[in-house]
Amino acid sequence: MKARWRRIALLLLLGAWIGMGWRQALKPLPEGTRLASPICPQPVDAVTFIPDITAADAFGRAAVSQGIFDAVLGVVRGAHRFIVLDYGGFGGEAGEPTPQRRIAAELTDALLERRRAEPALKVLFITDPSNERFGTARSPELQRLRAAGVDVVLTDLDRLRDPNFVYSSFWRLVLRWWDREGGPLGVDTRRLNFKASDRRLILADDGRGGLTAVVGSATPRDSESAWSNVAARLGGGALPALLESELAVARFSGWRGESAAFAEARIAPQPPCAAPAADLAAAGSAAGGSDSALPEAVARVQFLTEGAIGSELLARLDATLRGDSVDVAMFHLAAREVVDSLLAAARRGVSVRLLLDPNEGSTSGGTSGLPNQPVAAELVARSGGAIRVRWYRTHGERFHAAVVMIYGTQRMWLMLGSAQLTRRSLGDYNLVADVAVEVALGSALTQQAQQYFDTLWANRASLGIEYTADFAVFADPAQSDYWLGRLLEGSGFSTF
Repeated sequence: MKARWRRIALLLLLGAWIGMGWRQALKPLPEGTRLASPICPQPVDAVTFIPDITAADAFGRAAVSQGIFDAVLGVVRGAHRFIVLDYGGFGGEAGEPTPQRRIAAELTDALLERRRAEPALKVLFITDPSNERFGTARSPELQRLRAAGVDVVLTDLDRLRDPNFVYSSFWRLVLRWWDREGGPLGVDTRRLNFKASDRRLILADDGRGGLTAVVGSATPRDSESAWSNVAARLGGGALPALLESELAVARFSGWRGESAAFAEARIAPQPPCAAPAADLAAAGSAAGGSDSALPEAVARVQFLTEGAIGSELLARLDATLRGDSVDVAMFHLAAREVVDSLLAAARRGVSVRLLLDPNEGSTSGGTSGLPNQPVAAELVARSGGAIRVRWYRTHGERFHAAVVMIYGTQRMWLMLGSAQLTRRSLGDYNLVADVAVEVALGSALTQQAQQYFDTLWANRASLGIEYTADFAVFADPAQSDYWLGRLLEGSGFSTF
């Protein structure tokens, strides 16, 4: 009889564990997530492509070119009514080597200075709770901001879906009740859920009745200040939708600080915008739609978050035809749907070039070479060499770009932001945000993006500087690494 009851109890526990995992992996997303904003026209010269590039010369001396956080500070200094910041990582880190730039202190000082100059300025700062060790510590920078009246909101990660269903089910059923913020079980029990608030953007009024934003892959964390990243600064009619999404994230995380400044920004008159679905109704080429001519002076802008990023990217990749081109610069590439779409595009005669970080060292995601090295080996082998890969040469820092460029015969579609090509970023698990811009091939923005990629790809640099290396330098065809990467990605135990 006892054995029978033990079996029943075990089955009940197993059922609860599976049911919890199923529900938390597929539950409805919180309001404000999976945004696909209207597609809005704006002058192409109002969109600026900003790369941060770190390399080294033949003597190992750093060669650094940065502009992203200069643009961020410019947004702060130009705001009069409100500023919204959403950065997953933020702050200096005790015990770390001297950073290339103390970004967190610069940004904190700029925000406080702007608040002193504009006492009515509303500032909302959304960030990941890991920056304060899930309630067990306080960030000095965030404490300074709180003391100055800035609304600091730690994202409620429990409202998000669970990518790591094996562990997270157990955590929700058992550990969570003893692991409230600052609870006795420590930080690691929450970290093992492997999800994050990882949008990387600033949005503010521009002082002239409009909105402006910087969206990209860079975060104001001192230890990442030397990393190579990409961002865009822009304005336009799509920004109110992004603002609404940010405010919704703050609200489901407990924020109650809505003000008139935000309300006015959301209802301000904007140029006419197209419904998102209309853009691909007649998809037939790389740039989407019919690849008809687009005026060089016009850019079509859309903001995408979470799973909407993956849906739009796959639609664009699947619409490519022979003669089109796909250029990808990425820190992590692991999502199986993207891998399959790239292979299918290459088989159709599409030119595919991948510029990847080699993922060497602990900051790559925990396991050396994963996921990029075995995934790149798979793509090259299965495409018969049609997909070309080069590796960015890092020197302790990371190549953390997250940009995809798809060229048709007359147009380019450019997408960049915080989303890496992984299950966590594209599968509605992490909070991520990208901007997609469609422009004519002859536009200044196209030339900026192409020059960035081609300069790194072909090592067009001063004597002694080599940005990238041949595929063979870091090629990893080992089946053990390949299947380990597949297992980590599919199970949700990956940190990438």
